[in-house]
Amino acid sequence: MFPNVGTADRIVRILIGVVMILLALFSKVPAWVGWLGLVPLITGLIRMCPVYWMMGIGRD
Repeated sequence: MFPNVGTADRIVRILIGVVMILLALFSKVPAWVGWLGLVPLITGLIRMCPVYWMMGIGRD
C-alpha cells in the first residue's frame, strides 16, 4: 500500500477527525461520533484511504 491522500485532503481529514473526537469528549455529540472520528484521523495520518484505493483514486 502506498499513500493516496493528497496534502489538502490529509489536512481536512485530520481536522475533521480531531473535531469529532473533541466534540465527543466534551459531550456535545454522542460517543459514537468520537469513535467514528478515528477513521478520518487515522487515514489522514497514514496518508492511505482504503476506499480511494478500491476506487482506483490516487493509483498510477
